[in-house]
Amino acid sequence: MPPVFFIPVMNYLKIVIFISVILLAPESLGSQLPNFILLFADDLGFGDLGSYGHPSSLTPNLDKLAAEGLRFTDFYATSPVCSPSRAALLTGRYQTRSGVYPGVFYPGSRGGLPLNETTIAEVLKPLGYATAIVGKWHLGLGPDRKFLPTRQGFDHYLGIPYSHDQGPCQNLTCFPPDVKCFGFCDVGVVTVPLVANETIKRQPVSFPDLETAYSDFATAFVSSSARRNQPFFLYYPSHHTHYPQYAGKGAAGKSPRGPFGDALMEFDNTVGNLIQALHKSGVYNNTFVFFTADNGPELMRRARGGNSGLLKCGKGTTYDGGLREPAIAHWPGRIRPGVTHELASTLDILPTVAALAGAKLPSVQLDGVDMRDILFSHGLSKRKAMFYYPTDPSEKYGLFAVRVGKYKAHYYTRGAAHSDTTPDQDCHMVAFLKHHDPPLLFDLEADPSENYNLATPEHPESQAVLQMIQAAKAEFEAGMAFGESQVGKGIDPALEPCCTPDCAPKPACCACS
Repeated sequence: MPPVFFIPVMNYLKIVIFISVILLAPESLGSQLPNFILLFADDLGFGDLGSYGHPSSLTPNLDKLAAEGLRFTDFYATSPVCSPSRAALLTGRYQTRSGVYPGVFYPGSRGGLPLNETTIAEVLKPLGYATAIVGKWHLGLGPDRKFLPTRQGFDHYLGIPYSHDQGPCQNLTCFPPDVKCFGFCDVGVVTVPLVANETIKRQPVSFPDLETAYSDFATAFVSSSARRNQPFFLYYPSHHTHYPQYAGKGAAGKSPRGPFGDALMEFDNTVGNLIQALHKSGVYNNTFVFFTADNGPELMRRARGGNSGLLKCGKGTTYDGGLREPAIAHWPGRIRPGVTHELASTLDILPTVAALAGAKLPSVQLDGVDMRDILFSHGLSKRKAMFYYPTDPSEKYGLFAVRVGKYKAHYYTRGAAHSDTTPDQDCHMVAFLKHHDPPLLFDLEADPSENYNLATPEHPESQAVLQMIQAAKAEFEAGMAFGESQVGKGIDPALEPCCTPDCAPKPACCACS
C-alpha cells in the first residue's frame, strides 16, 4: 500500500500531464475552436522584410511576429502572378486544376474561380466560423457578381475585386491628397471601385483613405466575432506592395525606403492594429496568424518594385525569385519561436487549417499537405517536392521546373517583362523560352541564386539526382488534370463593375461617392 502522501502527488502529476497534452497538441482544443488570420502581401519579394534582411524596411509588427513565431526560409507560392497564386492558396490545389490560368483576371473577365472549388472559408463554415475578407480578391466578378467572395464562403467582404492598377489612376494619390503617386495604370476601363459584399460603396476609391477603411473593417470583425464567442477566419490579401504604391497620412513619407517602403509600412501598421484587436478581444492566445505573399517582386519597377534578396529574378519567372516567399506562422504559447528550412507552400495552408479546426477536407484531389509537424515540433515536412508552372501553363510544355529536397531542375526557362531592368539577362523579357536537355540543376542550399549548374561532366553524381527529380515530375504530371481555362473565357466590357450601370458614356460615367 503506498504512503498516504503518494496519492495526491499522483493526482497532481495527472493534472500536469493533462495540461501538458492540451498545450502540446494544438489540434486538441476541446470546444474552443481556434481563430485564423491569413495575411497575404502583394508582389512582395523574399528580401523585402526587415526580418528577412532588408536594412531599411520598417516592418516592426511583422518582424515581431517572426521573432515570436516560426519563420520559413523555403516557402513557395504556386505561380509568379496574382490570380493563379490566390486560387491555389484558397483551395489547396494547383491553379491548373481549377482553371485559373493563363495570367490574371481583368475587370470585365467572364470567368472566375469556379464555384465548385472549395475555399478555406467554405471548409470552416460548417463548423460555425464567421468568415471575412478585406482587400484584393482578384478571382473574378463575372455575370451578376457570381464569382465574388460572398459566393465562395465569405460572410463579409470589403475591398477592390482585382489589382488596384487595373483602372485609371488619376485619383491614385498619396498623402497629402494633392501629391500624385508616380505610376501608370490601365486606361479604357472603369475607375477602381470599393466593394462592400456585392455592392459598390465608392467609385473611384480614395486610395489615401483605403487602408484605414480596411483596418477598421478587419479589427471590427475580430472584435465582434470575439464578443459573440464565435470562431473566425479573416483573410487579408493586401494591395500593398503592388505597383504603383500609395499610402495614407500615417505612412506616406515616413519610411526611409521611399514609396515602396511607405506602402509596406502601412500594411505593417494594419497588422499591428489586428494584433492589438486580438489582445483587446481576449483571443490573442487562441488565434493562429499566418503571413506570406502571392509572388515575387516586380523588378521592372526598380526601387518601386521590391527585392528578391539572394534569389534569382522575380515576378513572372519560374526562378526562385518569382515564387519563393517570406512566410511567418504565429500562435503564442503553441508555436515555439524559431526558423525552419523545411519545404512548404501556400497549398499547405488549407489542409493545415482544416486539421487545426477539425474540419472536413474537400473530396477532391488536393496538392497541399498538413504542416502541423513543422509548426508545433519544428519537425520534418510532409512535402517532398515543389512543382513550378509558368504564368501560362499548358499540357504541351508541362512543368517548367521541379524541386525535390534541396535540388531544383529547370526543364524550361524564360524571362518576363515583370523582371526586366535587372543586370541578370536571364530575367528579361527577351530571354525567350528555352528547353534544357539535360535540365539545369541547382543546389538551392549552397546556391540559392541559381548561378551554378550542376548538370555537367564535372558533377557525375548529378545524373542520379536528375533521375530522382524526373521520377517525381512524371508521377505528378500523370496525376494532373487541367481544368477548363477560366481566364481564357475572355473579357466582356459590360461586366466591368459600375455603380451607375445604366449611365452613358461608359466607362467615364461610372462614378459615385
